[in-house]
Amino acid sequence: MENKQKTLKKNSIISLLSLFFQSGYSAVLGLIANLVLTIVLAPEVFGIYILTLSIISFLNYFSDIGLAASLVQKDEVTGDDLRTTFTVQQLLIIILITIGFLLTPVVRSFYDLPSEAMYLYWALLVAFFFSSLKTIPSIKLERQVQFQKIVLVQIVENTVFYIAVSVFALSGMGLMSFAYAVLIRAITGTILIYYISFWLPQIGISKVSLKKLLSFGIPFQTNTLLALVKDDLILLFIGKALGLEALGYIGWAKRWAESPIRMIMDNVNRILFPIFSRMQSEQERVAQLLEKVIRYQTLILAPAFVGMVLLMDRFVDLVPKYSKWEPALPIFYLIVISAFLSSFSSPFTNLFNALGKVKITFKFMVYWTVMSWILIPILTSTNSMIGYPIALIILSLTFIAIIVVAKKYVAFSFIKQIYPGIFSSLFMGVMVYITLFQTSTWILFGLSIATGVISYTLILYLVFKINIMNEVTSFFKYD
Repeated sequence: MENKQKTLKKNSIISLLSLFFQSGYSAVLGLIANLVLTIVLAPEVFGIYILTLSIISFLNYFSDIGLAASLVQKDEVTGDDLRTTFTVQQLLIIILITIGFLLTPVVRSFYDLPSEAMYLYWALLVAFFFSSLKTIPSIKLERQVQFQKIVLVQIVENTVFYIAVSVFALSGMGLMSFAYAVLIRAITGTILIYYISFWLPQIGISKVSLKKLLSFGIPFQTNTLLALVKDDLILLFIGKALGLEALGYIGWAKRWAESPIRMIMDNVNRILFPIFSRMQSEQERVAQLLEKVIRYQTLILAPAFVGMVLLMDRFVDLVPKYSKWEPALPIFYLIVISAFLSSFSSPFTNLFNALGKVKITFKFMVYWTVMSWILIPILTSTNSMIGYPIALIILSLTFIAIIVVAKKYVAFSFIKQIYPGIFSSLFMGVMVYITLFQTSTWILFGLSIATGVISYTLILYLVFKINIMNEVTSFFKYD
């Protein structure tokens, strides 16, 4: 048992470090590519890209009916489990892609899309198929908590995609830039994952295996469906109700505002599910890890969000041809608030799923989905684009109820973990605001960031006796 715990810890640390490295690397590439794309492309074109991604996300829900998550959660996986999952998934994928292609005229006429948008739509459908082939090799690595190997594939995929889409966009290819880039990424990633974690595809369905997998998979996938209806279908609604330009502004604001979540919490949450699943019988260790996650996500996310709110308008002014995104700034500020509050929900939903309490997650997802479709249509009809982030803030307050429920299963401290990061971030915000100049250059912009980093580090150390570097290091010592 002790050796098993040490192996799990070692793999977890390596996986988390790998995921953070991949996030940092991809963030730099993504920042450069996002700047290139949002400078070169009009908000409407960017909105079309967001729209087509949402359509593919809808199809992706039906691709494995929760079988992949069941394989990760199970204590032991057999050859029948792998074969059954692969076969069922491929049958579903073929059906979905066929439906997707047949719906092309409907999608185009409904949103009045140009022909280039259809090529992007078809490219994403083909990439959707290649992505499904990666499922079993990826699951094998996830079960071993060897995310560093998955990260290597993602790094290569992101490098190929960002470089390709930037080069194509600068060449004046518009929407076709995305179409070619997603195909190149999909083919490259599939070849590489099979090289790293080879699995010979096998066809066959075991009724016994399928029944066991679906007992966890269907409730889990139901939650995924609700998340899909709550997030991606809402974007499809907004694209129709407010227009593609408005969707472009919302997509821009959402991507920038949630970038710290994507970089930090997505990586942490990605390994929390398999780790909690392996540790589900060790309540004390689960509580310790949960507290550390809450503590360190606050220490990192709180100053990042405060800094972004204070400096984003200067950033828009400084970047060439970026003034076209000024109408999205109010949306950005509000989504930052909702992103920070909702970040506290993610570790607990992973905890519920790992403990087999999928019904709890399901109930919250039902609430979020129903309220999203009540609040967002009403608020967007009365407040246009700004209604969307207002609804997100209201929904994000649910984290309070999630914490109350989680305390019934695991004894942990919440307020004690978050107040040093929040207090220090607010102090940092005051210092940055005081030193902001009316006119800005890149040098002054850099000085504002430096002011924030120094003031945040000092207040943590002087008031709370927290050395941020030691804290980051200690995150990886959870036994």
